[in-house]
Amino acid sequence: MPPEIYLNVAVSGLLTGLIYGLSALGLSVIFGVIRIVNFAHGEMMVVGMFLTLVIFRRLGIDPLLAIPIVAAILFAFGYVLQDWVVRRVAHLPDHMQFLLMAAISVILVSACLMIFGPDAQGARVGYAYDSFQIGPLLVDKVRLYAGFAALVVAGALFAFFRYTATGRAIRACGDNYMGALVVGLNVRRLYALTFGIGTACLGAAGAILLLLIDVHPYLGPPFTLLAFIIVIVGGMGSLPGAMLGGILIGTSEALAGIVLQPSLKTAFSFALLVLVLLFRPQGLLGKAAR
Repeated sequence: MPPEIYLNVAVSGLLTGLIYGLSALGLSVIFGVIRIVNFAHGEMMVVGMFLTLVIFRRLGIDPLLAIPIVAAILFAFGYVLQDWVVRRVAHLPDHMQFLLMAAISVILVSACLMIFGPDAQGARVGYAYDSFQIGPLLVDKVRLYAGFAALVVAGALFAFFRYTATGRAIRACGDNYMGALVVGLNVRRLYALTFGIGTACLGAAGAILLLLIDVHPYLGPPFTLLAFIIVIVGGMGSLPGAMLGGILIGTSEALAGIVLQPSLKTAFSFALLVLVLLFRPQGLLGKAAR
């Protein structure tokens, strides 16, 4: 097989991995600050995909241009969910929190089934079959635009946490909950903001992902599992780690699909997870527990 084929597949996998990484950022942000594992992760992203589909069909807005709208809606949903529901079980044992998030995921799936039905649906944009020729590379316009959009959203999130006062306050809550209370930070509001930001990432990732795959109500669990793999590989609570993990998983899956068999892509991701757990349990960019 010509070498340029592998290069094309690797670039395609890298661009897809950027979207994977963006979706995993939502999980990493929530866990890194609130210490709650969002088992409704994939279902929230599916909601974002369906919202994008509605906006595309009813208003004719391109999914990439719909990212701010969908992210804002998911942010509001996440903020209210944390402040009214999740906060009330934060002091309970972990298994109670898991059950709550699992129940929310079932509710979201049922709501999508009732509203949109069980069939897969997609958005077909005008540039769906166009591509760029760059030397030996042939890059799909859809995948290139999607990867670039994911990179922009992730960059905005990094800048928010690094350069804004609210972002630094949220990081302080994640680093030292009691210290944040002592210095007078409104932890309840910051936790709600954090959950809202995490779900907004899922909304943005869903809007972008709709360009690549069709959506149906049962799409969530595989992406929840994929996000867990990415976050563990990159390091729990590490935002750069989530992006790095997404890129590694996306690229390795793409190459495994052509070097081995397409059916072995998922197995390859789990093999990478096992290797990381064996040789660096804290993840590639995670911090070892003290």
